[in-house]
Amino acid sequence: MQKLQFPPYSFRFKNSENKVAIFDEIRKKFIILTPEEWVRQHVVRFLLEEKQIPKSLINVEKLLKVNGLNKRYDVVVFNSDGSIHILVECKAPEVKITQGVFDQIARYNLTMNAEYLMVTNGLNHYFCQMDYENERYDFLPQLPQYKN
Repeated sequence: MQKLQFPPYSFRFKNSENKVAIFDEIRKKFIILTPEEWVRQHVVRFLLEEKQIPKSLINVEKLLKVNGLNKRYDVVVFNSDGSIHILVECKAPEVKITQGVFDQIARYNLTMNAEYLMVTNGLNHYFCQMDYENERYDFLPQLPQYKN
């Protein structure tokens, strides 16, 4: 798999039906390794190790209803009160981060009301803080450290 713009992390792999699978610490199971999954697993490790977010507050690949349609978010970090701290959208490294990707996460966030958004393809990372009062998001150089 391609080297990403994250610190180096060690992962557990196994072969499953002639495909490589990677162990997801949050879902507690092996997941078939796709380019997008490679990015998602790096994001999870980044949140756990660099941002010191407790594992119990991270959720991966859950169903979400957007305008009556079933969608799946990539990663969500909750606050201890159950509100959403960070919503993350992961793309495969070959997928360019375009306005369409920001529109996608903004649509998801209409339902989720996260404090922060992260969009990444593993090579380019974008961080935003939501400004609900002025109906916009402000780009940040980095996500803030987690505080409980």
